[in-house]
Amino acid sequence: MTGGTIRALGLAGAVAAVSMAGAGGAQAGAFGLREQSAQGLGVAFAGAASGGAGVSSIFWNPATVTMRPGFASEQSLSFINLSGEITPTVGTAPGLLPFGASGEVGQGAVVPSGATSYQLTDRLWVGIQTGAPYGLVTKPRQDWAGSVYARSSRIFSLAFNPVVGFKVNDWLSIAAGPSIEYFRLTLRAAVPVSGTFPGLYPSGFIKGESWGVGFTAGVLVTPAAGTAIGVGYRSSVHHDIAGSIGFPDPRQAIALGQVRANLNTPEKVSVGLTQAINPVTRINLGFEWDNWSRLGDVGIVSRALGVTVNHLPLNFKDSFFYSIGAEYDWSPNLTLRAGFGYDNVPIDFSNRSARLPDSDRYVVSIGGSYRWSEKVLLTASYAHAFFDRGLLLAGPGRDYNIGNIPLAASTDVSADVVSVGFRYQWDAPAAVAPAPLVRKF
Repeated sequence: MTGGTIRALGLAGAVAAVSMAGAGGAQAGAFGLREQSAQGLGVAFAGAASGGAGVSSIFWNPATVTMRPGFASEQSLSFINLSGEITPTVGTAPGLLPFGASGEVGQGAVVPSGATSYQLTDRLWVGIQTGAPYGLVTKPRQDWAGSVYARSSRIFSLAFNPVVGFKVNDWLSIAAGPSIEYFRLTLRAAVPVSGTFPGLYPSGFIKGESWGVGFTAGVLVTPAAGTAIGVGYRSSVHHDIAGSIGFPDPRQAIALGQVRANLNTPEKVSVGLTQAINPVTRINLGFEWDNWSRLGDVGIVSRALGVTVNHLPLNFKDSFFYSIGAEYDWSPNLTLRAGFGYDNVPIDFSNRSARLPDSDRYVVSIGGSYRWSEKVLLTASYAHAFFDRGLLLAGPGRDYNIGNIPLAASTDVSADVVSVGFRYQWDAPAAVAPAPLVRKF
């Protein structure tokens, strides 16, 4: 690998990393983010583990790095418009009902991501994927009926995933690499103060950040021309989050000092199948399992006192995502896509909170890619998520209970995602290795 190649590979990763400053929003169950590829969005991420998400398939299965000959970089930019409202119902504390619904809790967010693959020999590849595997921004009105349970919630993450892929033979590839992850959260809520009118409750907060390391691994099998089967694994990442907790009375915050919390992100297993039906048509199938049940009751511990001073009763369940998509080469330069997915999320009535009014959803997507030149490929995709309506209950006898203040509500959520992508082929791959068996784009 030449010095110029090394610099270009590093630059591709650095550009994606710097651009992550605006990441946020949640579109993959709980606070997970699936928006790592504009191409993948067009087929509802079906077959992402078998190469259906382009170079960015590395996120789901690092072994897909061996599918693309030569030196290629891909950047995607996704705008997630999350919309939702929490409406109090009978069962909410009577004194809070007049403060009404949350208003719009969703916040639009831009999520960049990128991936680069480089072929060293006829059997060895290296690559890197950068993106935000987790993110969330919800912000109800300052004073609403549930302000003691949520005023704002922000989760930000950034992951670097360098990988090494090896083609064992003509039909089997394996790959693995570390996952270096940054995680930050800030949670705010109203704090009940005796003698203070509920609408004038001051705010308290919990915030902290952490770096953690995990790994990714994967296998890709191409048993016949036009068929690709992939299985990828992303490990849990342990975060020892260090931060602070704030109260209206500064003496309380000083007494507690710095706080910490242990949080383990979920493992992910992705399975993908891509099958060519004819020379211009491909079907993609996808399945993802996320071990969200790792996130139980997260304790907030005072470093100075060594005791638990607060907690986040997440108590998530495992999530499952099923998807199907199709690609059709309208012409040598234009490929069209469509997909459908069902997301069985880790949140239901037992653990739904005002911070994250999530529910099962159905995803419908369309997209396309246009080959501008031999080196440049442009992609655009759109998806809409239909969320099931949900019910929320907090207060006495529930995991979420602040001062025995009851909150009963219904939730109404939807999401739109628009993603654009740009791929650049740095070299002439035809001179390095045969074209990929499965797809042109």
